[in-house]
Amino acid sequence: MRKVYHTRGHPEVEALRGLDLTVKRGERVALLGRNGAGKTTFLKIASTLLLPTAGTLEIFGLDAVKRPEEVRPLIAVVPQEGHPFYHLTPWEQVYTYLRSRGFPRGIARERTESALKDMGIFDIRDQLNVTLSGGQQQRTMVATVLATEAPLLFLDEPTLGMDPFARRGVWSALRKLTERGSTILLTTHYLDEAESLSQRVYIVEHGHVVAEGTADELKRRVGGTVRVTMPEAGAHPTDYESFGRIMAGDGVLHVITEPRRVSEILNLALSRGISPTVGPVTLEEAFLQLVGRAIEEDAR
Repeated sequence: MRKVYHTRGHPEVEALRGLDLTVKRGERVALLGRNGAGKTTFLKIASTLLLPTAGTLEIFGLDAVKRPEEVRPLIAVVPQEGHPFYHLTPWEQVYTYLRSRGFPRGIARERTESALKDMGIFDIRDQLNVTLSGGQQQRTMVATVLATEAPLLFLDEPTLGMDPFARRGVWSALRKLTERGSTILLTTHYLDEAESLSQRVYIVEHGHVVAEGTADELKRRVGGTVRVTMPEAGAHPTDYESFGRIMAGDGVLHVITEPRRVSEILNLALSRGISPTVGPVTLEEAFLQLVGRAIEEDAR
């Protein structure tokens, strides 16, 4: 898929330049990338809010570009930095949206109550949205979409502004939805969220996919799944190059390796009076390495 923005008096901007991905039914897939990588543009096209410049998009066997009116009943969207209607309450927001999608009154009431409880905002269901905090308004937006139990959900930064407890409430609700058959594609800047919630990850840079796989697969692409960290003073990188990838900075030396090599690294470091620590490689580290590599390749 390609998308080029044309603005009078300014050079064109190619937001998507051959982005290609597949999401399977019942999956939770995360789309990761820096600001401006093209994630939101893709979600707008996928949710039939924006036309692509070129390429195809198929949702449940339907051409979403040519037949958007048939696709829209099958999807629901939490837009980036969206806001609920300020003159409504959380209950009215969710219930009215469900009724507008054709749900009978009884089912709309049941789903509204369930969604508000899942998001932890049932106790404030009758307060005007304008009086709620930013995190509570975001939970109202997520509850509105989750209540639809649509076959395909697009979530653009769904937990933005939420506290850690609220974020985990969203994660739990999304897992329940996929267990019941829904499919979820989300973008997030919280790498721990992507690692905990998604079953597969696509990393996007400059409008195309630079890496794809499970979180563990992406971490292995940067050299291993375990990180041994030691003070840079007294630690010579050449001593540890045979164990895996070496990363240095901010006064510390990291050795990215596999579990079976950890004891060797520890013995070597301790024999030289260095006290290392051991921890898992995070998806954030893999993301930084893979995107940095893609930027270098583009520059070349």
